[in-house]
Amino acid sequence: MDWQKNILNSDAEIKQLLADTKRIAVLGIKTEAQSFQPAFYVPQYMSSAGFEIVPVPVYYPEATEILGKKVYRNLVDVPGEIDLVNVFRRSPDVPKHLEDILAKKPKAVWLQSGIRHDEVARQLAENGIKVVQDLCLMVEHRSIR
Repeated sequence: MDWQKNILNSDAEIKQLLADTKRIAVLGIKTEAQSFQPAFYVPQYMSSAGFEIVPVPVYYPEATEILGKKVYRNLVDVPGEIDLVNVFRRSPDVPKHLEDILAKKPKAVWLQSGIRHDEVARQLAENGIKVVQDLCLMVEHRSIR
C-alpha cells in the first residue's frame, strides 16, 4: 500500500476530508478558562460550524465537561467512531499519543498549525489513517466554505 496517499496536502484533499467529517475528538483541548487560546477557540468555532466535538484534554483533571460535552481522558475511551482527531500538542509530545490514536483508529488526524511530526504521520498513514500536518483546522474550514 502506498501510505503517502494518506498524507493530505492539497486543497482538494482537505476539502474532501472536511466534507467527510462530522465528529472531531480534540486531543489537548483547553477549558473555557483558556478561551483566548487556539486549543479552545478552534474547537469552539468547529462546534458552532456544526461539527460534534469530543473533548480529550491532556491537563485539567478537574474538568468533566468542555463546550457542554463530556470529557474523555483517552481517545480509546471515547464511545463510537471518530472521524477526525484534532491535535493540540507540541510536536515533541505527539509520539506519546500514537498508541492511543492507533488503538482508536480514527479516519484522520489533524496536527494543528505549528505542529509537525513526520515519523508519527508516517506510522498513522501506514495504518490507513489520513494525516494533515501544520495547518489550522479553523482557517482551512473558513477558506473552503
